[in-house]
Amino acid sequence: MRLRGRRVGHVRLWRWRRSPLRRRSDVVEGWVLLVAWTLAVLCGVLAGLTVAGSVERGLARERAEWRPVTARLTERAPGVPPGPGAASGSQVWAGIGWRAPDGSPRSGQARVGPGTAAGTAVKVWTDRQGRLVGEPVGAAEARVRSALVGTLMGLGAAMVPFACGRAVRDRLECRRLDQWETDWLRFDPLWGHRTGSGPHDA
Repeated sequence: MRLRGRRVGHVRLWRWRRSPLRRRSDVVEGWVLLVAWTLAVLCGVLAGLTVAGSVERGLARERAEWRPVTARLTERAPGVPPGPGAASGSQVWAGIGWRAPDGSPRSGQARVGPGTAAGTAVKVWTDRQGRLVGEPVGAAEARVRSALVGTLMGLGAAMVPFACGRAVRDRLECRRLDQWETDWLRFDPLWGHRTGSGPHDA
């Protein structure tokens, strides 16, 4: 196992070792890979932390600014109320009215049970201007959501330098293959002539 580890490490670092077989393109490719991986890690971490922090701060601001208010149905909700013992999971849209923080009347719609009577109190969430919003997420869910968004954005940001480095590496690889083909065409006739003139040709 130790010999295998040494061999793998040698293969990975061969571009950095002094060798008569090492070419300039090999050194350039090694630097390209090093820079690409370094930038991918840095960009991914910085972008992920920045986006995650921004999302978590935004969700915390929503929890601090959004407030529950009591609205009342301005009309009877459509549909028939469920009977005794029936499941009450289904909801319908109905008109509601409430007052903004400055006292001005507001109107909108909320989901309530079918057949709910007009004037029934309904709990809704509003922002600082009194506009309807959804219920803000809790602190634990906010951390999970911000971490997920930050991870996705970090991976996306890391792919940019990684893809650029891969493109440069592929270009160097194509140039190296072309150079090998040119060298082969140059020396193959000499090798063929030398091999053909050996003592076993008789």
